[in-house]
Amino acid sequence: MKNLIIIGARGFGREVYDLAIQCSGYNIEYVVKGFLDNKIDALNGFENYPQIISSVEDYEIQENDIFVCALGTVKWKKHYAELILEKGGRFINLIHPSTKLNTNVCVGIGLIVFMYANISNDCIIEDFVTIQGYVGLGHDTKIKKWAHLSSYSFTGGFVILEEESTLNTRATVLPHIIVRKGATVGASSLVIKNVKENTTVFGVPAKKLDF
Repeated sequence: MKNLIIIGARGFGREVYDLAIQCSGYNIEYVVKGFLDNKIDALNGFENYPQIISSVEDYEIQENDIFVCALGTVKWKKHYAELILEKGGRFINLIHPSTKLNTNVCVGIGLIVFMYANISNDCIIEDFVTIQGYVGLGHDTKIKKWAHLSSYSFTGGFVILEEESTLNTRATVLPHIIVRKGATVGASSLVIKNVKENTTVFGVPAKKLDF
């Protein structure tokens, strides 16, 4: 039996804990050992969760440890997952049993997928992608490492989401569009043309925001 450790004990970490105990591997392949978080009091006032064991920086990996990274911001997800990888840690996938993976879907490691996501035919999902509830991926969608897709977001066929890109809640990306590395699509936006690297777009149709 493996010991699953969740990186991050804030709101998203608590959601990932529930995902972990709803997945088919729970109590068969793994139990939940606890959280890693540098805010040792992050769970104060909350009940029915396992303990915060340590910070990521200070944790010494044990033989049967496995990990998921429950950080909702791409920058910090990458930072802390890479810290554990450098220590030799091994990540698993958590995919809710209600999720539909169609024919020829290919996934990497460190994947988190919440309830009722629909991943259509021939999609490719690389390592450390987060897909929240009710996301829809059209056929032949390609999602690169570290991307984050919030609830109810949607991609049409042949969409490419490059590394470290983010789709916020209810964002829609039309077919054949490319969202470049590090780009962010705002909530409820409609993307009708390619999004440039490290930019934020918002609106219907989505346009670049300058800060």
